[in-house]
Amino acid sequence: MLEVSSITKIIDTFALKNINFEVKRGEYFVLLGKSGVGKTMLLEIIAGLLEPDSGHIILDGCDITKEKIQKRYIGIVYQDQALFPHLSVYENIAYPLRCLGQKGKEIDANVEQLAENIGFTHLLKRKPKTLSSGEAQRVALARTLATEPKCLLLDEPISSLDIQAKSEIRALLRKINRSGQSMIHVTHDYEEAISLATRIAVMEDGKISQVGSPQEVFQHPKSEFVAKFIGIKNVFKGELRNSGDELAEFMTNGKRFLLLSDKKSGKGTMILRSEDVTISNTNLQTSARNTFKGNIIDIEMDRLKSEVIVDIGVKISALITRDSLEKLGINFGKEVWVNFKATAPRYIEE
Repeated sequence: MLEVSSITKIIDTFALKNINFEVKRGEYFVLLGKSGVGKTMLLEIIAGLLEPDSGHIILDGCDITKEKIQKRYIGIVYQDQALFPHLSVYENIAYPLRCLGQKGKEIDANVEQLAENIGFTHLLKRKPKTLSSGEAQRVALARTLATEPKCLLLDEPISSLDIQAKSEIRALLRKINRSGQSMIHVTHDYEEAISLATRIAVMEDGKISQVGSPQEVFQHPKSEFVAKFIGIKNVFKGELRNSGDELAEFMTNGKRFLLLSDKKSGKGTMILRSEDVTISNTNLQTSARNTFKGNIIDIEMDRLKSEVIVDIGVKISALITRDSLEKLGINFGKEVWVNFKATAPRYIEE
């Protein structure tokens, strides 16, 4: 449906570098990356607010790279809503409809339908300054959807909202997407990406590092950068030694890990999810092929789980339940055993 082909754009010392991806009809596509990697710049090129130095934007088979904003059939919603402060909620939504040539009862009917769909019929007479951030974002979404865009662009649309408003707007965005609306959503929050996306593109320093389903990206990151960005703590640089047997060895800072890998020997990175690491008070006889003794050097707790950092010669993170934390008597400095299966680590060649 939407194809971004070989897009390059240089502004001062920053450059988008040969960006390529496709968004299918009805897809919720998330551009995920840290601040300053070019996500918003790319969104504005798609919307027509910036012109690329090279490359093409193709929508339904038509090249819209140089098309006027009003004729691109693409809508964009920013984090700050950008509502007209002197107009009521009704007039904010009616404005683009008037620009499309609608009048009178047709506008009334469309505004009321949008307000009902988005959930703010009680706000139509209010001014933007009287709205909460969540309410204002609903109005901004409705105003953009009034133009019936083929693709809806969202630039950090919920990053400034409180926890409850974020949950409500996420649910609304999923509802809009289920109606068939194609969407591209920019965010730096990987948990937000997981909750919304059907596919994710991870951006790094002006380029796309990985594209795939949330499961593919978060369970099988293709680079050290992607792994660290999505929150994987156990990322080790070292050397793989593969003799062709079932198990390969990975050496890092004098520690030897066993893992399943058919990659050739050489330098690379081993990635291990904290969820795949277990902790015990004794050296258990388990199917785990990696067992190390160490001391707890840090504990970070939340409502449901705790991240425990153990020094085994290198620092390794394990994610355990609060119940397990109490049963194991976990505390700072305690000596414990760390275990993980040889099937758990992922190896990435340099």
